Amino acid sequence: MHTVYSDGSYSPEELARRCKQAGLQLISMTDHDNMGGLKEKREAAEKYGLQFVSGWEISSYDGCKVHVLGYGCRDGELYEKFLEERRAGALVRADDMRKKANAYFGLSVTMDEIERERLKKNAPLHTMHVVRAFATKISRRAGETYLEYFDFGKPAYSDLFRPLPEHAIDIVHALGGVAVLAHPGRIRLSFGERESLMSRLADYGLDGIECTYTTHTLKETEYLKAFAKKRGLFETGGSDFHTDDHVHLPGNPVYFADERFLSAIGIPS
Repeated sequence: MHTVYSDGSYSPEELARRCKQAGLQLISMTDHDNMGGLKEKREAAEKYGLQFVSGWEISSYDGCKVHVLGYGCRDGELYEKFLEERRAGALVRADDMRKKANAYFGLSVTMDEIERERLKKNAPLHTMHVVRAFATKISRRAGETYLEYFDFGKPAYSDLFRPLPEHAIDIVHALGGVAVLAHPGRIRLSFGERESLMSRLADYGLDGIECTYTTHTLKETEYLKAFAKKRGLFETGGSDFHTDDHVHLPGNPVYFADERFLSAIGIPS
């Protein structure tokens, strides 16, 4: 799930409250490219009696989005170095998207206008911060604007300074965490290409696959669970909640972590 520390709509406390209402017991707030507000997030979870594990979602690319979740990571000097690289790269990437979108739409959106969309200034700028600034100008919904103009292959797309998924796995492991491939059913590759990617990352050291996911079909979920079992990977689940879109909801779909995964992320079963 995502909070105001990246492109989510809610504070950690409001998100924790919603998770409690949804009947969750264990949560992780996996903001893009940073673990900002870790103390605030943990305290919010504890306030509502929820078990909490640190998390983040590294926006890696390999021709298309291949996001890697990191669970149970520790911050520190190495994390801060990686975070600074992400911040610097995000600024360059955001400006690249801004220039492309301005040229396409005939607008003059500034970096200051984009910065207003970033609620936590110490977190890296995110693509959706750029998207929201332009969506306001063209009177379109942010989600539609992203898919039509900023997604892979679209006029304002940019993947400058994105790490490869192997790099993401490396940093998660270096920080003592568990590396999980996020929502593989949504990776925009053919079935064969996606399976090849999963096999490559499993060989490299990937720890788990997010099998249970909001928009995975039953067939996709069953296939991913079988793949994970065959390769000895953890099966994880998540809603990918950002805001009230009536699709991604905290606690949906239902997921029960097994003892092996709980142990790996430091949660007593």
